[in-house]
Amino acid sequence: MEEFHIDILNISAVLLAAYFGGVAIRKIGYPAILGELLIGILFGPAILGWLEYTESIKVLAEIGIVLLMVYIGMEIDFRDLKKASWPGLLAAFGGFFVPFFLGYFAIIWSGGTPISGLFVAIAIGVTSLATKSRILIDLKLLNTRIAYVLMAGALISDTLALVIFSGITNFAETSVVNIRELLIIGSKILLFFGVTISIGVFVLPRLGKYISRSGIKNSTAYFTLILIVAFGYCELAELAGMHSILGAFMAGLFIKGNLFPKNISKELNKAFYDVSIGFMAPIFFVSAGFFVDVTVFQTDLGLLILITFLAIVGKIVGTALFYLPSKNGWREGITIGTGMNGRGAVEIIIAEIGLEMGIIDKTIFSILVFMAIFTTLTVPVFLSWTTKWLRKHGELVYMDERKGILLLGVNQLSLIIAKYFKDQAPVTLVDNNRGMAEMAEKSGFKSIYGNVLNEEVWEELKPDNQSTFIALTTNAEVNLSAAKIAGGSFLIPEISVAASSEKTVEQESGVKYFSNTSVLNDEWLQLANTDQVKEESYVVKEQMDSTTWMKTNKIDTIKSLPVLIQDKEGDYRLFHSESTLEEGETVVMFSKSKS
Repeated sequence: MEEFHIDILNISAVLLAAYFGGVAIRKIGYPAILGELLIGILFGPAILGWLEYTESIKVLAEIGIVLLMVYIGMEIDFRDLKKASWPGLLAAFGGFFVPFFLGYFAIIWSGGTPISGLFVAIAIGVTSLATKSRILIDLKLLNTRIAYVLMAGALISDTLALVIFSGITNFAETSVVNIRELLIIGSKILLFFGVTISIGVFVLPRLGKYISRSGIKNSTAYFTLILIVAFGYCELAELAGMHSILGAFMAGLFIKGNLFPKNISKELNKAFYDVSIGFMAPIFFVSAGFFVDVTVFQTDLGLLILITFLAIVGKIVGTALFYLPSKNGWREGITIGTGMNGRGAVEIIIAEIGLEMGIIDKTIFSILVFMAIFTTLTVPVFLSWTTKWLRKHGELVYMDERKGILLLGVNQLSLIIAKYFKDQAPVTLVDNNRGMAEMAEKSGFKSIYGNVLNEEVWEELKPDNQSTFIALTTNAEVNLSAAKIAGGSFLIPEISVAASSEKTVEQESGVKYFSNTSVLNDEWLQLANTDQVKEESYVVKEQMDSTTWMKTNKIDTIKSLPVLIQDKEGDYRLFHSESTLEEGETVVMFSKSKS
């Protein structure tokens, strides 16, 4: 038996390279996997040769694929389908099948085999929205119909790609051509979905209830159970003749809501994220870069350009054409097509499996990797252009149901702010202190008692109805954690927090600072509670940003706290770090009264 050696130094170097590659690429608004791929290409055998593809890297990468697919499944929220199911279905089908057929015939035309053409077709048809949160936040699109269609479209497209991919791998391994064997393969696939869905719907919920009643509170035990269920689903997929990644994906779909109590789901999600996205997946993506052959730019540049061109045009045009029956307009269809144009994790996984199985060669694999990089780079640029185009024609549709304002933290300051907002939008306050929540109720506001970091509390808060989330507790970490949930899980468009320092706000979260002060601290709350805070108004004399306005008016942030801006129509909005003040508007400010 060959000795298995774990090269700790090489693994550490791969992880370190993945980390810096991911950090660098996220700085400019792209997903970490692009940086990890590029680092793998640069430092791997393709160019510098500093990193090696060892047996230990191979094992960790293979486990990483499984855990990544489980996590992708766990992150899917079927509420996204409900918000834009019909338009999302149209966008998914058009955005998948048109580039699918174009990619297939391109490979056949270039002399490839039909089975390799199918693999390329799937890779081209896949949609990745790994960049969606940051891009949608930056372009102020979270509260638009586009955001919901993109979410639904990507979910359907990736699920469709995985199902077709599994069928093709089954066929590729058996090389079946007679009807009898094809029927057997089809029956296995149907049986797999029947068994896995039945387990997910009927068995896992009962198992979860049994575990909850048993009183087990050890998150490590639940984490182990997740792995057992995930690997069990992978084995079912293998028994059905399909690739294990489909089993991992199916496991993720059912694990999140059915297996463990909601009160520990957040902790488990974070732990699983750290292991999969933080450790295993980066090793896979860096190692994927090891197999890229950069000489394709010399030997097969024409095919690379053709595949990339067909991927971009097929995705955008296909989405727009199929989107027409939605009656939402052809411009919106093109815009959604540009948003769905990126490829990512699923595409790279499919491509590497095809390379490993010998279905595609290193040249085609390299072309698919570069195609994924180039198409993903186009997303923020093209989506920015097309949304400006929609705005120009007055066709950017906002979701009307989002009108509410959600305030985290009940105190005298938040109650004063709620007072200003209550006539223009429904206001809800939430606090983990029952007495404070009851105080808000007595003040005439809807108030909910509970920990906003728990998923079940959000169900009561009805986040789909909220247009603004303001975190005003004195705990900056709680404010930021809640803000990430509000934006990342529920797509609340406007998010502002009270944080102790600008550096504490992660760029990915898209949150803004409450006011331009360094901290909303206990001193301000104590002053408000003892009626030592007075409200003042300042009329804006010319257009400028909030920071410039404060410097121009020599606002002392120790003595004054700008809070709201009232526009010329009388509506209020929060004063934050990125506010633009128009001439004639009024700034409402809290000041410390002399005692």
